[in-house]
This record gives sequence, structure tokens and C-alpha cells, in this order.
Amino acid sequence: MKSIGANIKQSRVALGLSQADAAKKLSISTPAFCKIETGQTDLNVSRLLQIAKTFKVSVNQLLSGDSGREDSLEELSILKQELSAKEEEVNKLRKKVIELYEKLGM
Repeated sequence: MKSIGANIKQSRVALGLSQADAAKKLSISTPAFCKIETGQTDLNVSRLLQIAKTFKVSVNQLLSGDSGREDSLEELSILKQELSAKEEEVNKLRKKVIELYEKLGM
């Protein structure tokens, strides 16, 4: 599976956009967009949706690199499971932080 950044780059190049052009359309800096393409920045769901809409591709295509692949649904399912597990982990950590604040009387 290609990286999401590589898939974003492929979509950008297919539109004939430079990194600066793409960054401008997304209302972010060129270095920030470069970090997305090189995988140095983790994408949140809203940014991924924004990129898909701007580049006129599906989120699935950005995630898998090929919207026509049969195994892309399986990969998407795996990614959803991983996202769900991370969300549970974040919620547990939030709960711990709240408990610590309460112990400190804040």
C-alpha cells in the first residue's frame, strides 16, 4: 500500500498543480503541504476530506491510491478499526487527565 502522502501527490500532479498551488487552494502554507505529501504530518479526517474535495477524488482513493481495487474495502475496514482503537485510547487518556486535575483540585 502506497503512503497517503504519495497518493495525495499523485492526485495533485494529475491536476497539474504545483505544491504551492495546492497549498493555496487548501489555505495552508507550502511547507505544511509538503509535509503532508512526505508523510511528516499526520492528517486528521477533516483535512483528508478537504484534500479529497479540493482534488476532486474520493477519500478512498487518497487512502488506497486506487479506487477500483477490490482489496481497498478491506484496507479501509482495517483503517477504520485502527482509527476506532486510537479514538478509544484518546478517550481513556482524556479521562485520566480529568481524574488527575480533580485530584489536584483544579
